[in-house]
Amino acid sequence: MERTLIILKPDSLQRGLVGKIITRFEEKGLQIVGLKQVLITEELAAQHYAPHKGKPFYDRLVRFMTSSPVIVLALQGNGVIEIARKMMGATFGFKADPGTIRGDFAVSSSFNLIHGSDSPESAQVELALWFKPEELHSYDLANRVWTYDFSNGTPM
Repeated sequence: MERTLIILKPDSLQRGLVGKIITRFEEKGLQIVGLKQVLITEELAAQHYAPHKGKPFYDRLVRFMTSSPVIVLALQGNGVIEIARKMMGATFGFKADPGTIRGDFAVSSSFNLIHGSDSPESAQVELALWFKPEELHSYDLANRVWTYDFSNGTPM
């Protein structure tokens, strides 16, 4: 099973959308293996957004991400990175399709509610940045056999 990092950004908390967003992931069948609320420091934001340093939006992004607490999730599931990114929708809320998180709840190009890892490599780096190993849990979901087809012995 693959894991990914999801950050519910300050606007998710300020707008009272955390429960609705987490519910979407749970109802899809994705497993929460880590969850916490964090007030991001400038240092942590700088580490997370290092690939964007020097871009015109970087300083504004760091200010935004440190302006209010965020919820950080580690999700697990078969193909979880691709699934979560499809569920999130296009980066800019006004371009996101209805039915996606951003398509249903966001209209801004900068306040876009959510971050998700974009590859297995970035998920590994980001999860290690945000979670200590002991904060990530492995456990079986009671409904897992009803979420995935295990007829071949592995989840499909």
